[in-house]
Amino acid sequence: MPASGSPGCRRSCGRELRPAGLRPGRPARPQLLNVALLSGGTGGAKLARGLLDVAGPEGLTVIANTGDDAEVYGVHVAPDPDLVTYWLADAIDARGYGIRGDTWKVMEALERAGRPAWFRLGDRDLAMCLVRTELLAAGERLTSAHAAVARAMGVSARVLPMADEPVRTRVTARGQTFSFQEFMIAEGARGPIEDIEYTGAAAASPPDEVLAALAEAEAILIGPSNPVASIGPILAVPGMAEALREASGPVVAVSPFVGGEVLKGPTRLFCDHAGIPVRAQGVVEAYGDLLDGVVADEPVSGLAALATDTLMDTPTARRRLATRTLQFAGTL
Repeated sequence: MPASGSPGCRRSCGRELRPAGLRPGRPARPQLLNVALLSGGTGGAKLARGLLDVAGPEGLTVIANTGDDAEVYGVHVAPDPDLVTYWLADAIDARGYGIRGDTWKVMEALERAGRPAWFRLGDRDLAMCLVRTELLAAGERLTSAHAAVARAMGVSARVLPMADEPVRTRVTARGQTFSFQEFMIAEGARGPIEDIEYTGAAAASPPDEVLAALAEAEAILIGPSNPVASIGPILAVPGMAEALREASGPVVAVSPFVGGEVLKGPTRLFCDHAGIPVRAQGVVEAYGDLLDGVVADEPVSGLAALATDTLMDTPTARRRLATRTLQFAGTL
């Protein structure tokens, strides 16, 4: 995603930039009561789980990427909203996706029938997709259809799709254009990437619930998700970036890079295509004037920053990062 404006100028143009670190002279609040999180898959979902433990379900709204959504086996699959929901439900499988303890009877039956089953859904995972698909077929918006999935999983925090209209990330590589899921799974994310398109984004708009959540948030966090494939589609929806700029709460990005490396997935591949350096400074450059601050495990310049351990490999680490991020946001 190309940079938008000059880094750090959203609320600091015309005066000296704040030094990196917590702003002196203002006590850090231990937590904020109303937080909105922009999230893709694993990294954002882990932070969402930490925020749930720290802020509670009433104070958390997750705005999830739907550019990865797909229609498979006759159901509407929403990988990122579902991943966030399963993390919040404490039901995530050890693989990092799907539901813990799921069974695979439907996939086994499809394979025996000679049907392609490259996109694998566990039985309970498929059931949640059926819940969503039935409501969409009845004319419900994606927002309310996914809310039914969250309720079915016992999640009371809000998980909102970035748009009710269909937006699909399409990747061109090696002279062919693929849906995101085809590129990632069937093609094994083999680059180099030649083009990325958020099909349908121009005709989409943020749901009213999303705009209200951003307007009311005491802090807006951009999760440590792929800046191009996960956060890029969210910001491509007309009106989304403007809502972040106009929000009264500070906007803080959490870097997806740990120790200057990508922990999971093809983030480096997408960032290389977009010209985003794989370091915290690249996050600042990518999000530009949307940001008031950044949280990373390495120094950045030109923007208020909190340097802290961002690895979320345990529940304690997730809660710690959530707490530190909210404390930092409370100083901005």
